[in-house]
Amino acid sequence: MDVRPLGGALGAEIVGVDIRDPSDREIGDIYDALLEHEVVIFRDTEVDDDQHLAFAGRFGKPSVFPLSAVMGETQPSFQIISDGPDSEPVTDYWHTDVTWTPEPPRAAFLRATIVPDRGGDTMWGSMTAAYDALSPAVQTFFDGLTVRHDNESFIRGMIEKLGEEAGRPLGEKLRMAYPPVEHPLIRTHPETGRKAILYGGRFMRDVVGLRANESDSVLAFLRRHIDQPVFHARWRWGLGDLAIWDERSTVHRGLADHYPRTREVRRCVIDGDRPV
Repeated sequence: MDVRPLGGALGAEIVGVDIRDPSDREIGDIYDALLEHEVVIFRDTEVDDDQHLAFAGRFGKPSVFPLSAVMGETQPSFQIISDGPDSEPVTDYWHTDVTWTPEPPRAAFLRATIVPDRGGDTMWGSMTAAYDALSPAVQTFFDGLTVRHDNESFIRGMIEKLGEEAGRPLGEKLRMAYPPVEHPLIRTHPETGRKAILYGGRFMRDVVGLRANESDSVLAFLRRHIDQPVFHARWRWGLGDLAIWDERSTVHRGLADHYPRTREVRRCVIDGDRPV
């Protein structure tokens, strides 16, 4: 197995492993690379949906997506994210997935199934590098902050996509099942011990205990701070490429520069734990 770093802060391409049938040792080596590089990517994997889900299951328990759960589904499945002429991209902003749940995912597994002829890259940002770049005084201040996360932006997007009649009842079920949750702004990675900014993007409602203008200032600073290219890595998708990223220490965004060309990716995640 050969691990080839992508960017200065994070990311690596892994070659020499067939992820359709990896050995236990290879799984361990891949996970070690993930902890070190935060994002690892495999080219042209040729895996199908069952193999994709089985591969994720070698690293942890595949999750049931919250929207699927409130619709009564109990088995893990994929989120199919499809952009095209009739569906504008909605993921072109920095975020960590579903931080509006008490225990956000541990890692995500994303595979490209339709690739545009140009555009549509995915970017990741290292929130450990972003934390390390803060001054000690700001680190100390941020270490003591808690942020309230909710699913209102997700519900609004769902209603726009599904329409009022179908979307509003599902939105109410999501609000009931997943009320706002509070997470530390700075979390400690349970395996590496490194500190990272927990940045949920539009899911972050306010900083607990601060006045509204103070909370807005903190969140605006974070948006600018994590947007520095020194923290980023970028991947140009090929058909069948599969990326794994550590949800506990990264943010990501699906760039919208391919629109209105079609891009489709399939993502599953594995269960995480409560950020501390």
